[in-house]
Amino acid sequence: MLHYSELKIGDIITLEYGKGLKNYRSGNGKYDVYGTNGKIGLSDQFLFDEPSIIIGRKGAYREVHLASRPFFVIDTAFYTKKKINDLDTLYLYFWFKNIDINEMDSGSAIPSTSREEVYDLDIKLPPLPEQKAIASVLSSLDDKIDLLHRQNKTLEAMAETLFRQWFVEEVQEGDCENGVLGDIVDINPIYQLKKGDIATYLEMSNVSNSTFNPQGWAKREFSSGMKFQNGDTLLARITPCLENGKTCFVMFLDEGEIGWGSTEYIVIRMKKPFHPFISYIISKDKDFRDFAICSMSGSSGRQRAQANVIKKYDMKIPPLATIEDLNRQLAGIVPKLEENSNQIRTLEKLRDTLLPKLMSGEVRVAYKNESGMEKRAMKGRSI
Repeated sequence: MLHYSELKIGDIITLEYGKGLKNYRSGNGKYDVYGTNGKIGLSDQFLFDEPSIIIGRKGAYREVHLASRPFFVIDTAFYTKKKINDLDTLYLYFWFKNIDINEMDSGSAIPSTSREEVYDLDIKLPPLPEQKAIASVLSSLDDKIDLLHRQNKTLEAMAETLFRQWFVEEVQEGDCENGVLGDIVDINPIYQLKKGDIATYLEMSNVSNSTFNPQGWAKREFSSGMKFQNGDTLLARITPCLENGKTCFVMFLDEGEIGWGSTEYIVIRMKKPFHPFISYIISKDKDFRDFAICSMSGSSGRQRAQANVIKKYDMKIPPLATIEDLNRQLAGIVPKLEENSNQIRTLEKLRDTLLPKLMSGEVRVAYKNESGMEKRAMKGRSI
């Protein structure tokens, strides 16, 4: 590719081993500590003070992260040091995001990244100004995605605060009825799917403990499993998913569509007049989750929360006027959550489409050289 230097990764960086460290999980310190899957704690000491790429070294699932300020790396990961000046660390980060390090395996009993195999990878390196231009395009997309995620976290927190205020903290005994969860929700409602029907399937591995918005659903032939519709909450009921807080609110199906997933979901749907999103708020509530965990039974390591037990969770049911006030507030919050989620999905698709094309040179970006003159690729499409 025009103006690209054909090199090996070992020509441009070294992979340095992390070191052992104590007490990094205490939450104290000003420097991030990284392991195989990213940030795992804080420390008062740092190992390296230049921008660097953190690459998971040990474990079945290893990740790549960017450290832009002083950091520490424990001995389950590598960090990078540059061997050449004409290398932009942010560009290198996106280059590593374009490969799957989990396909690399040293052959040891524990899956691990081989330093020699990484060094042997081919890279076509554009001029430094173009590296920076490419990294700027991709990081601007990541920044917008991150902003939308943070907005959604704030919106979720607002919804949770409103619920606790009106259903828990400011509940007046004389105003509320004593009830149980089963009075206000349907647990595992009955929906119709026939064996062989093609319907949207959601892998439990794609359900998060940090956002209502799951990824990775796909059309699949129905065999057996839990069925759900938009407005339902899916609660992962099995060890360790329940303890880890895996839950989601379904809003990704077409109108009237029925989706399906693992038998290890408990499906929760609000009864009228309650806003559907309240089921998600309840499922995230610590008191409810503790109750659900206590309901678990089964063999060690494969315990499951029991639907017939969690429906007995004690609830204070406020008067209709309070319910309607909460419904109005949620009617303003939930559409914004959905709008942001749709934007996130669109931007992620754009980024993931652009990434390999930019790294290969199929798509080039305009950039300015050292003299300030704008350069545009002579081959490939430009942006």
